Amino acid sequence: MTPLARLLVERIREGGPITVADYMADCLLHPVHGYYTTRDPFGVAGDFTTAPEISQMFGELVGLALAQAWLDQGAPAPFTLAELGPGRGTLMADVLRATRGVPGFHAAAQVVLVEASPVLRQAQQATAGRAHDHGLRWITAADGLPAQPLFLIANEFFDALPIHQYQCVNGRWHERLVGLKDGALAFGLAERGLPTLGTPAARQRDEGLIVEEHRAGGFVIKALAHRLHHHGGLALIIDYGGWRSRGDTLQALRAHAFDDPLAHPGEADLTAHVDFEALAWGQPHNYTTQGEFLLRLGIGARAARLAQRLQGAALESHLAALRRLTDPAEMGSLFKVLALTGPDAPLPPGFAP
Repeated sequence: MTPLARLLVERIREGGPITVADYMADCLLHPVHGYYTTRDPFGVAGDFTTAPEISQMFGELVGLALAQAWLDQGAPAPFTLAELGPGRGTLMADVLRATRGVPGFHAAAQVVLVEASPVLRQAQQATAGRAHDHGLRWITAADGLPAQPLFLIANEFFDALPIHQYQCVNGRWHERLVGLKDGALAFGLAERGLPTLGTPAARQRDEGLIVEEHRAGGFVIKALAHRLHHHGGLALIIDYGGWRSRGDTLQALRAHAFDDPLAHPGEADLTAHVDFEALAWGQPHNYTTQGEFLLRLGIGARAARLAQRLQGAALESHLAALRRLTDPAEMGSLFKVLALTGPDAPLPPGFAP
């Protein structure tokens, strides 16, 4: 039993079962034993590898897409260039490197990273801190973003936000809870059920169906939408999931392998598929797969140019990275891209009309 598991068992014994959202929040962000607050989980030595770690091409193309959208919207100055959950800072470093040649972009950009982990903030400073002449600024929540035009990227951010789960039993929605069985953590259901839920996925009440409510994600979207509506800009949300996610998608990843979500609290990454319909609800948006997005931005041409300087194992690794990012059998279809904009904004780069 992990140190955090012992604390959770004691908490549940004293106060009763907790929500899945509370369980996730403790597992990921507990100040002493939380997964993100105590380690760098990225890369081969961590528990998972994100797209920016796979290839520089990902960050380069995302950066150029943001810069083109900035130009298309009149090159407002100053503006906020932001990232939610920046990991090691690899993506922002690539974005800043790729956009250095865009006239006026860096001079107008105020770079803001939304990050709660002290460990990862240090990594971000080391990786991206030298890539912008005016330095980086950190905040802990999206509602602290400046009130000005916003050009933002969130790559694999929303999947790690705590979710509430509900299961349909006899036509009512009962919240899924984490309690105890034989002294160990176990899932159960709240006795009292709700007649309706405020998520599109719950419109059909199929017996036994589990749906997930992304309240924390909704709060973040509200903060972004307010700035986009009043000041303009673009928010690119890239994550795995689908349009109207249904079913139990809570999963744990430990040492690059799937794990029981209740087995190693604080020592495994917990995520859930993103319901993009819920995030986009009522907002001007565009939606596509990661593969289509990157191909429309010209990743094929960029890959071919880089390949000219490579041979042998390096070339094979480069081509494998291209396949992993774009192939429908790999990240190309599983990962989606949602673009949120202000009203009457032009079509963002990478999306079809």
